[in-house]
Amino acid sequence: MPASEGAADGGTLQRIANVLEQIAVALPGATVHSGLTQSFAIADAFVWNPSGRMTAVPRVSRVEIGLLKGIDRMRDTLIENTERFATGLPANNALLWGARGMGKSSLVKAAHAAVNAQRDVAGKLKLVEIHREDIESLPALMTLLRQSDFRFLVFCDDLSFDGNDASYKSLKAVLEGGIEGRPENVILYATSNRRHLLAREMIENERSTSINPGEAVEEKVSLSDRFGLWLGFHRCSQEEYLAMVRGYCDHYGIAIADDELTRDALEWSTTRGARSGRVAWQYVQELAGRLRVRLNPPS
Repeated sequence: MPASEGAADGGTLQRIANVLEQIAVALPGATVHSGLTQSFAIADAFVWNPSGRMTAVPRVSRVEIGLLKGIDRMRDTLIENTERFATGLPANNALLWGARGMGKSSLVKAAHAAVNAQRDVAGKLKLVEIHREDIESLPALMTLLRQSDFRFLVFCDDLSFDGNDASYKSLKAVLEGGIEGRPENVILYATSNRRHLLAREMIENERSTSINPGEAVEEKVSLSDRFGLWLGFHRCSQEEYLAMVRGYCDHYGIAIADDELTRDALEWSTTRGARSGRVAWQYVQELAGRLRVRLNPPS
C-alpha cells in the first residue's frame, strides 16, 4: 500500500478515535461498545452536542404534571403515547405546535418524568435535548443512541426553519428512517409555534422560484406530516388562566383572598396582552415576591 494512502487511512482512524474519546469524556466510563449503556445510567436527561459529546443534566427544569392546566386532552394523549414507547409498544413521533407560553415544552418534560417514574419503566426512558441549531447532527445522534439498551425521547424545543435553511432535510431523513429505519429505541418530540415548521415567506419563495412549484412546496410543507402525532395548543380562556394561577398558589401555599387573586391576576394578564401558562407563572412569581413567599423551582 502506498505511503500516502496509509497516511490517509491513519488520519481517518485518528478522527474516529477522537470522536469516540469525546463521547467517553462526556459519559464517564464509556467504551466503544457496551459501556454506553452503563454511561447513560448516570442521569435521566442529557443535552447533545454535535461534536459527539453528551452532557448529563442532574436536575431538569420542569413543572409537575398536575400543575399543567387547560391542556388535559394533549396531556393525556402525549402521556399515553410516551407510555407505549417506554414499554416497547408502537408509538409515534410527536409535534406539539401552537400558541406561545401554553406549556408545550413543559408538557414534554413533565410527561417524560411521569412515565419514567412508573414501576414498569423505572428509569429506562432517557430524555435527550438537541438544540435547533444542531439539527443537522441528528443522524449522528441516532447512530449513537441505537447502540444503547435504554430507550430515548429526543426533544427539540422551538423547532422551525427560515430562509434558505436546508437543515430540515436532516430531520426529514430521520423521520422517514432511511435504509436502517428509525432506531426502535428512539422517539422524537418537537415543539413549534408553526404547524408546518416553515415560515410562510419560505414557502412562498419556493413557490415563486421553483421549476415545479407544487412539488417544491409539497416537499417542505409535508415535513410536519412525518410526525405521526400532532397536538395543537391554543390560547386559553379566562377560566383556564385563573385555574392555572390558583393551581400554582395552592401548590406553593400562597394565601390570598380569591376575589383579590382573580382581580389582580386578570389585571396582570391585561398588561401582558395575553393569557397563557407562562403569563400565569410570571404573575405567581410576582405575587409571591410581594407577599414574601419563597418559591422552590418547579420540579
